Amino acid sequence: MIVTIPDLITPEELAYMRQVLEGTEWVDGRVTAGSQAVKVKNNLQLPIESQTAQELGQIVLRALARSPVFTSAALPLRILPPMFNRYDVGMTFGAHVDGSIRALPGTGQRLRTDVSSTLFLTPPEDYDGGELVIHDTYGAHSVKLPAGHLVVYPATSMHSVTPVTRGSRWGSFFWTQSMVKDDWQRTMLYDLDRSIIRVREEMEDDDEAVVGLTAHYHNLLRHWSDV
Repeated sequence: MIVTIPDLITPEELAYMRQVLEGTEWVDGRVTAGSQAVKVKNNLQLPIESQTAQELGQIVLRALARSPVFTSAALPLRILPPMFNRYDVGMTFGAHVDGSIRALPGTGQRLRTDVSSTLFLTPPEDYDGGELVIHDTYGAHSVKLPAGHLVVYPATSMHSVTPVTRGSRWGSFFWTQSMVKDDWQRTMLYDLDRSIIRVREEMEDDDEAVVGLTAHYHNLLRHWSDV
């Protein structure tokens, strides 16, 4: 399931993040790549432990907490601290699948990466190339969103970033361990949740149809969740 979330962050948050990123130092993105990804990764990143990455990551996390669509799509149990990357002219990231397990910095705990997310921080008219290409059972999907928009997709998906040929593409990326690790089950719950919202717009909350659908949603979540 691929879900796009418009305007996850506000224009004010976006402007502040851009201002901070303009004055920061970037490092080779391969420092966080696995043994396979390191061979196809060519970009820049903020150091994970930097104060800038931690401050901006908190902005992203607060935005996620106020997004009902992200909650519905990802069903988050734990979210890794958001990271930040940059693709200048000639930079790219070849086809790869994200590592299945990552360590939570400073905790010694490990997190299963069920859901991948990319937050676009650069307007699409400011650069050429740099599309996020996600492969699923229905083919390849090219994603290039307005600044401030988020795309959420299964971490099991093969994906890549096409070479940037003009300008610079900046973004934030992170992984979520979901309460429901199976993507098909998450998709069913997401579709059911969206349907419940539409039904509630037409009926009272105590209507038999609303109560029944809501009960099925929570019983399925209870049955499928790892919590």
